Amino acid sequence: MRDIVFTRGSGWIPKVIREGGELKLMLGAGADANHDPRTFTFPIGEAHLAVIREDLGRHLLLWSAVLPLCDAAGTGGRLDEDAAVALLDPVLLGTPADVEALFQRIPWDRGRLISHGADIGLLERGEVCAAVRAATETSDGKRAEKYHADRRRAERGTVLAPLDAAILTYTGQYLYGATVPKRIPDAVDPALLGKVMRVIATAEQACAGMRISRDPRGGKRATDKRDWNRMAAAVEAAVRRAHPELVDDAVRTVSFLMCSEAADRARNTPMQDDEETAGSHAGSGGSARKTALSFTDDKGAEKKWLRDHPRTATAEFWEFVGDRSTGNNQVFTIEDEEMGEGIQLQFRTDSIARITTAREAEDGSDPEYLVEYGRADGISGYRKLVSAFVRGGCAALEEHGPWTADADEFERTRLRHDAE
Repeated sequence: MRDIVFTRGSGWIPKVIREGGELKLMLGAGADANHDPRTFTFPIGEAHLAVIREDLGRHLLLWSAVLPLCDAAGTGGRLDEDAAVALLDPVLLGTPADVEALFQRIPWDRGRLISHGADIGLLERGEVCAAVRAATETSDGKRAEKYHADRRRAERGTVLAPLDAAILTYTGQYLYGATVPKRIPDAVDPALLGKVMRVIATAEQACAGMRISRDPRGGKRATDKRDWNRMAAAVEAAVRRAHPELVDDAVRTVSFLMCSEAADRARNTPMQDDEETAGSHAGSGGSARKTALSFTDDKGAEKKWLRDHPRTATAEFWEFVGDRSTGNNQVFTIEDEEMGEGIQLQFRTDSIARITTAREAEDGSDPEYLVEYGRADGISGYRKLVSAFVRGGCAALEEHGPWTADADEFERTRLRHDAE
């Protein structure tokens, strides 16, 4: 039978229980293989219970010292009870000097003390007993997270000024730089919000008119990395010119905010219609605009498009790519059966093949095809090529060359280009 003898307000601060007539300290720490919390117990004495009842600081120091032993037990191991018991007298009954000397030798959970309000400056100087005089039963996890975030920056040689910290707070990236940034003006000290907004305005002006396009090669929600990098470079350059006092962390978080917002706008917009933007450049190939096309991938899927479809051929094709493209499905074809021509996009090698019928099938013989190879410069290059083919067929691709029918020579050229 287990009875609770003493507990403090927080459900996580270790409790004192009586089990089988024996006093024990019980605490939750870590998780098992099923991600459920683990519970550990080890025996204590009446003198230890008396200190735990009367001295919150010593109680927290014991917790901080025992937690690394719980971590060492892992998801299924046993707590080293001897090591835990060996901590009781030095932490709970020792002089402040003894406790401080002990904490110089053992691992301990600094974040646990900080979350309960311990004085960070005193902790840093090793004065742990004095540091926990300010501790409270209530825990503030964000305080410990902020401390660890600042330490990680300090290890990289970065110290935040108030404006740097305010910018990171505004974007929600003060604690974790890998999180998606957002705009949280209410989180910023009102005295600094105006300065933060001036930095944001600089960034917005720098990328005005720029956009990040969808990149269906990576799936329905993928965006163009080149567009992202161009926007990031433009924003970072402008912010550094206008606000040279900012550290790199602050500049990058503003850039990340602008790019992630642009990428979200792209993801929430229907697949771009390249024919609309390219219509003014149709040239002489405009009269050959396609009336019926077939889209296929490397896995045998097929989709038909006819001119009376409510969406254009390019929009439908890129939707097809976004739905079907995977790491092992990187070859897509557009074919005009009536005209006997088509193009094959080979995303893995940034290349494209245009295929025309050199000789029609006759007297039971198979048709002969002319296959020519060319390079595509990223997703924007592919978009231009697809749009040109839809507007004017293979003839309209001539200006987007050079093209070669020698597959081996094309591959050698491609490999040299990639090596450069």
